[in-house]
Amino acid sequence: MECTSDISMDLGIDLRPFILAGGSGTRFWPRSRRNHPKQMLSLDGERSMLQQTVDRLLPIAEAEHCWVITNEWLRPTVAMQLPAMPTAQILAEPVSRNTAPAAGLAAFLLELEAPMAVLGLFPADHVVQDAERFQAVLQAGCQLATARENIVVLGVTPSRPETGYGYIETGQKRRDEIFHVRRFTEKPNLKRAEEFVASGNYFWNSGIFLATARTFANAFREHLPETAPYLEQIAAAFGTEKFDSTFAALYPECENISIDYAVLEPRSAKGENRSNLYCIPADFGWNDLGSWAALYDHRLMRGQNVQAEDNVIEASAQSLLESHGNYVHVLSKHVALVGVKDLVVVETEDVLLITTRCGCQDVGKLVKRLQQEQQDKLI
Repeated sequence: MECTSDISMDLGIDLRPFILAGGSGTRFWPRSRRNHPKQMLSLDGERSMLQQTVDRLLPIAEAEHCWVITNEWLRPTVAMQLPAMPTAQILAEPVSRNTAPAAGLAAFLLELEAPMAVLGLFPADHVVQDAERFQAVLQAGCQLATARENIVVLGVTPSRPETGYGYIETGQKRRDEIFHVRRFTEKPNLKRAEEFVASGNYFWNSGIFLATARTFANAFREHLPETAPYLEQIAAAFGTEKFDSTFAALYPECENISIDYAVLEPRSAKGENRSNLYCIPADFGWNDLGSWAALYDHRLMRGQNVQAEDNVIEASAQSLLESHGNYVHVLSKHVALVGVKDLVVVETEDVLLITTRCGCQDVGKLVKRLQQEQQDKLI
């Protein structure tokens, strides 16, 4: 993992990425497990989703300025996959508390070191088709973030009325494809999602946010006043022998809430001309690959492992007869499909998953049942 920081230095950008990598990714079970979730898998190429996230940031951020916030189960794997990252900057949450406390801790840590640097929050498990365009958009976002106390979110033009994403309603266009934000809406029902898409001024929330460390820290002090003091105490202990114990003692006291609900929605309520919230279109081929069906669509669009009749097959060999639209991941066998359509078949060493492309959204529900049944070996 090499760092090429010439671009960021030439443009005066001091970007400090914090990558949120603590999710369980249960919708990609059985390949995704507690100790090896979605972000650690190679779903789109040879490198893992986490590695690809860091790879596309390095042209505009230095490796020693990158951080990962994950959990105790994943910390060793993160360190193994990212050997150039300082191990002290791979933080393991003692308990899961959603994205707001993780983002707030990032803000308070960076505020102590470089308050005017741009804190970038990045999910670890997204796909970006055009890395150069991604970097150009980030550069524009960083410049906007440092202009005032602005918070910048990257928005994705919706291609369908998706109920699993948050939405950004935009208002007046400022300039150069930069929009004021009117409000954030988390995961609407289908009717509202259809209205959002039809209106033409809504974007999907990519989960990528940019602001100076001080701007983010002050936003958390304002909108999450009970949790912010705990996070400040944890940040103050970083680099000391008391950090681990302080982290373990205080982080469970933090509110379990997303950054969207905790900070962005109440901030947007101030009004688009007072909130200092801005949206830049993420026109770089974004996809969050949220399910086996989404991975099928992604592979089909890119022509990866595509066979006749829109079957996407990852296997040692295949034979197909009157079968259409199936996704199969069975690496060690010859796969034969006869008279079936729209199936998802995924084999691991200990599990064979068979579902449909429509039904694969419920794989996470099955994992919850396995947890309730204490089938620990399977999760």
